[in-house]
Amino acid sequence: MADQSKGVKLYGTSFNGHTTMVDCALRLKGVAYEYVEEDRKNKSEALLKLNPVHKQVPVLVVDGKPIAETLIILQHIDDVWKDPPFLPEDPYKRAKVRFWADFVSKKVVPIMHTVVASKGDEQKTAAEEFAGYLMTMEDGIREELWTGGPFVNGDSPGLLDVVMGSSYMWIKFIEAVVGVKVAKREKTPLLCSFMEAFVELDAVKELMTPPEVLLQRRMGNPSA
Repeated sequence: MADQSKGVKLYGTSFNGHTTMVDCALRLKGVAYEYVEEDRKNKSEALLKLNPVHKQVPVLVVDGKPIAETLIILQHIDDVWKDPPFLPEDPYKRAKVRFWADFVSKKVVPIMHTVVASKGDEQKTAAEEFAGYLMTMEDGIREELWTGGPFVNGDSPGLLDVVMGSSYMWIKFIEAVVGVKVAKREKTPLLCSFMEAFVELDAVKELMTPPEVLLQRRMGNPSA
């Protein structure tokens, strides 16, 4: 059982993929926490004091001690709340999970932003690069991590499931924006299966913003 004795706060913003990752991780661990919504354009003094270096969300505060940066937060959650574990016991496989999570942070997420922000040929090229990254992950996970379970982590979701599963609706949103299928089941069957299984988990289902809502917000309907 999760340790419910700690005072936990999550500072985040709505419609923010990194905030969703941390939100999902806490819920999967069964951690009771307070969510503090931040204004993207008018950040609170509290947030600026908690994360004076990057001045951005998400920030997790446990017993008054702030932790910043999404992947660091996720691993801290796994260190503090052990059950269910987000990382395999084998040190080599733990390192590989961290490698691919870092790959998502440094390669996949930035190219997702590029696809949404660009147009025309630049957008098409970025979408192709995005699809290529997913295929690279597919091959790496199949060779290095997959044990036959419904998740990368096996029978229960782990760190990489949280990172990719939390991004699934954003991938669907990007596909709607560019009009091209990026996560193709025939090309990345494992990744598609992992992400689809993740978004159906009772613990996180309500956090998954439908892609049509994200699309409406992009088109200027902030109340969607």
